[in-house]
Amino acid sequence: MTEKILITGAAGLVGTFLRERLASPGRGLRLSDITELTAGEGEEVISASVTDLEAMTAACQGVDAVIHLGGLSGEFDWPSIMDTNINGTYTVLEAARRAGVPRVILASSNHAVGYYPQGDTDAPDELFPRPDTYYGVSKVAMEALGSLYTDRYGLHVICLRIGSCFEQPRNARMLATWLSPDDCGRLMEAALSTPEPGFRVVWAISANTRGWWSLDAAKSLGYEPKDDAEVYADELESVVDPYDTVIGGAFCSPKYDAPIPGR
Repeated sequence: MTEKILITGAAGLVGTFLRERLASPGRGLRLSDITELTAGEGEEVISASVTDLEAMTAACQGVDAVIHLGGLSGEFDWPSIMDTNINGTYTVLEAARRAGVPRVILASSNHAVGYYPQGDTDAPDELFPRPDTYYGVSKVAMEALGSLYTDRYGLHVICLRIGSCFEQPRNARMLATWLSPDDCGRLMEAALSTPEPGFRVVWAISANTRGWWSLDAAKSLGYEPKDDAEVYADELESVVDPYDTVIGGAFCSPKYDAPIPGR
């Protein structure tokens, strides 16, 4: 029997990382995005917006799990965030429920708790929301919707509070927050395979020597991170942002203040 995984937002950076790392014999990847994609071996492509309930319900048919990456990946105006990220998450969860998909993995973010200061101890996985932007608010709403769909409908929902998922860290902050592409694949495999997870909120980072956040919940899924941003420390320690004292970093800066009309 072939396992089928739907990845929304598959044309994005994390989706691109995962296509290679989740490919395996006996598994098919169904890739969904509004951006054009070309299917590789073991893949199929569906052009669909995460805000289109009919299209997403069709995309969820016959699927064993959904990895929901689709949406705006940074700060935008409120109407755009509300429609694409918040309504989009509702749409994906509701589509999964209607199609009988048992498990959904949601790409949350550290920006759901961005205004917390960095402490001397690892921040717990279920740190209470303190979003730093409209984008962060959308991730709080994502987690809340996931909790609702677990409690009310019995879906298994894992929310991954992703730190900084790039080929390599780009500044001193990412020496703590980096999630390597390979560790991203390992964490997704754990989230896909752990039995009966219910609802979870999990920090998604590598085994960083300077890590700020707990890996307890991730490891309870079976995640075994192997990469450490410390190998980049010599070239990045001087690349410091003044907002690195808070979890959300530069997302907490005045750069993201909403404009006042007429000023």
